[in-house]
Amino acid sequence: MDSFEFNKIAMAVLGTAFLVMGLNFAADGLFHAEIPEQKGYAIEIAEADTSSESEEPAGPAFDPVEPLLASADAGAGEGVFKKCAACHSVDAGGANKVGPALYGVVNRDIASIDGFSYSGALKEYGEGKQWTYESLNGFLWKPKTYVKGTSMGFGGIKKVEDRANLIAYLREQAESPAELPAQ
Repeated sequence: MDSFEFNKIAMAVLGTAFLVMGLNFAADGLFHAEIPEQKGYAIEIAEADTSSESEEPAGPAFDPVEPLLASADAGAGEGVFKKCAACHSVDAGGANKVGPALYGVVNRDIASIDGFSYSGALKEYGEGKQWTYESLNGFLWKPKTYVKGTSMGFGGIKKVEDRANLIAYLREQAESPAELPAQ
């Protein structure tokens, strides 16, 4: 290849580079965008009217599970427990995982397993309380709603039948299962 051919190729490459850079500078001048002081968008939310005449709590937003426990299917509850098995064990003497071991959980003191680091919210909520059928029902319904500030990252179980089956299964996972509530 002679020097004239090399010069033509080099000029084509350099000319293309200068053309691209020139177009970039021109486009930046025409369509210049300022960098915002604060990233993102502010979303305006209307404040809810919190002033009400009655300050009494509305009560639980979940269906009671006690009437269903007598006819609950612990076998089906074992299937529901598969959602929990990644974080909890139900074996006698089972080790704590991400969550505490649940062997004998029904009527056990809340936040009482030695060696497990419970959230401050659950410790505060559970002072002097036990995992009754009602409290298990509420916690399994929506843990973060039932105990505000808990570190349990589970969304909850919506169907009351599934919660009843799961509680029946957990009830059986004990040395001596707790008595069913009176109807």
